[in-house]
Amino acid sequence: MAARGGPTSVKHTDEDAPKVKRRKDKRLIVLLEGASLETVRVGKSYELLNCDQHKNILIKNKRDPGEMRPDITHQSLLMLLDSPLNRAGLLQVYIHTQRNVLIEVNPQTRIPRTFPRFCGLMVQLLHKLSVRAADGPLKLLKVIKNPITDHLPAGCMRVATSFQGESVPCVRDLVPSDKPMMIVIGAFAHGSVNVDYTERCVSISQYPLSAALTCAKVCTAFEEVWGVV
Repeated sequence: MAARGGPTSVKHTDEDAPKVKRRKDKRLIVLLEGASLETVRVGKSYELLNCDQHKNILIKNKRDPGEMRPDITHQSLLMLLDSPLNRAGLLQVYIHTQRNVLIEVNPQTRIPRTFPRFCGLMVQLLHKLSVRAADGPLKLLKVIKNPITDHLPAGCMRVATSFQGESVPCVRDLVPSDKPMMIVIGAFAHGSVNVDYTERCVSISQYPLSAALTCAKVCTAFEEVWGVV
């Protein structure tokens, strides 16, 4: 079902992003971990639960409104999918929600610019388990089976980011020359990434960074090392 305002579709163009197949050569895989993507029924329709619109519902159910921040995922996706790295066919994005839903994002997806339209899209995805392109059968967003490790290429390095992690003065030092690498970025307002499938946990700044800014810094580092301009 779609959020109030009718169904939402996602467009893609071959010019904006190349067709990318799962492969074992160099590629950055970003997992947005702990995303707060959850639907709630309001009247006769469903909406994406968030701290601004549904504060009373959250408080009534003894939940912290500050934890319901789907806007963090929205900002991060815009940063990632707009990056030259993605347009060069060297980026794959996954989302893992607080409710243990794993989502694969096709690199050709163009995420809605406005938050209300993004909410409608996520409601459609969570209820129908996939979102197809408006101009064809291609699935741009789809729910896939856990765990994320089943979807990683062989030999993929796995690194988590956290303010409490091992300090890495230069993000470029993390970038492999010719191998795939996964970086886990927390898509939540407070706390740190806590997963058991990464090899390292690193901090890329002496200051706490937002998820979107972390995505931007990581993509820029990979673009510089891999010669993407």
